[in-house]
Amino acid sequence: VQLQASGGGLVQPGGSLRLTCTASGFALDSVEVGWFHQAPGKERGAVSCIGRGGNPIYYEDSVKGRFTISRDNAKNTVYLQMNSLKPEDTGIYYCATPNIIARNMCLYGSDYWGKGTQVTVSS
Repeated sequence: VQLQASGGGLVQPGGSLRLTCTASGFALDSVEVGWFHQAPGKERGAVSCIGRGGNPIYYEDSVKGRFTISRDNAKNTVYLQMNSLKPEDTGIYYCATPNIIARNMCLYGSDYWGKGTQVTVSS
């Protein structure tokens, strides 16, 4: 299962970005998908995750009300719309297939990470 993240870039505080997660060789609607963030010097953690049928959906507390995760099954894609970006959102974002999703948790148990995308929020 190989997922690839794209869509990162440099944006000013308060700006927006939309990240895209695509899959090679399989349908994304057959798996749970999560977005994970690694800030400089910090451990990677779940930002938002979505179940196979669109539920459940998990958001980390710091992004609630600002980020939205969604699926486009026709395009075999999962998006992360990021609004009102803050400098602390800076880092590398990865998409992966979590082992556990609930409204209050999203856990990924593998050491394998696909290609991430860099997001830099700075004025």
